[in-house]
Formats: sequence, C-alpha cells, structure tokens
Amino acid sequence: MSVIPDAILAELRARYAEPGRAYHAWPHIAGMLSRAASLAPSDPVAFELAILFHDAVYDPRARDNEAQSAALMRRLLAGHFDAALLDRAETLILATETHRLPVTEDAALVADAALFLDLDLAILASDAAAFAEYDAAIRREYAHVPEADYRAGRRAVLQTFLTRERIFFSDALGPEAEAVARDNLRRAIDALG
Repeated sequence: MSVIPDAILAELRARYAEPGRAYHAWPHIAGMLSRAASLAPSDPVAFELAILFHDAVYDPRARDNEAQSAALMRRLLAGHFDAALLDRAETLILATETHRLPVTEDAALVADAALFLDLDLAILASDAAAFAEYDAAIRREYAHVPEADYRAGRRAVLQTFLTRERIFFSDALGPEAEAVARDNLRRAIDALG
C-alpha cells in the first residue's frame, strides 16, 4: 500500500507505462519497492516517495530527467507532505543523476541515499540472463541513437561504474553483489567492442 493518494499513484503508473520505456518502467519501481520492504531507512516515507518518483519523467534525449522528476513530485505532493520530507525525497531523487552520495552533514540522509542508490542499481548484480534483458531494454530506450554512438556512450557509462572503488555503497544487496555486478559490467563492455 502506497503512502500517496490513489489518483497520484495512478498517474505515476501511467507515466511508467509511456511508450519507449523498456527498463525505466513500473517493474523497476515495483522491484525497488519490494527490496525496500526489508530495509530500514531513517525516513521510510521519503524513501518510498523517492522510489516512486525517481524515474517519473524519463526521456532518453533529455539531461534533466532527475530534476524534472523531483519537480513533478513536489508539484503533485504539495499539501500532502511537509516540505522537509519532500526535501529529503528530492535529495534522493537527484542523487540518481550521478549515482553518487549527496554531500551533506545529515548522516542519516547519506545512509538512506546509499540504500536508495544501491536499490536503483540492483539490476547490475542480477544473474546473467536478467542483466542481459536489462541491457537489451536500455538499448531499446536509446533506439534513436546510431549503433556506433550508442556503443561508445554505453561503454563509457558502464566503465564509470566499473572503475569505482565500490559500485554499491551499502551491503543491502548482499556480500556477493559487488563481484556479480563487476562480472556483468565487464561482460557487457566486452560485448560492446
């Protein structure tokens, strides 16, 4: 059961069903919500709002999807939640732009961001078949990009995760997640040539 009004949830579900979405669709959100049920973020409501809204605006041609998603959350939820809670949810949403922890002295918010970003990237630590489906879905979302350009861009994106000291910021996905994600990323980069 969601913390937001049914009409807003229905609007979100419609957004996640928009044409062109192959991975950034409702199953991604449902998977994050399912995994989040076993976690204990410091602010569960802000955490859920961030999950629900973080990909609400998704246009592969745009560079401000995260900011637009956060703005949509604020517009739709004005009057339903206090500003401080929406601020926390917005911080989590905006962190998905770079998949880096926010710079703040609020240690609880940083810990929540670590869990949130790890859930968002959980697909990287999935089994090889699920990862291949994800990878193919991303290609479909970027069907407008010529093959050579896509390969170069995708390789660069995947490489940024692979070169990090740690892909995941927490142990929420289990101790083996890091190694599985690195194997998947290497295989995908190799396939891109």
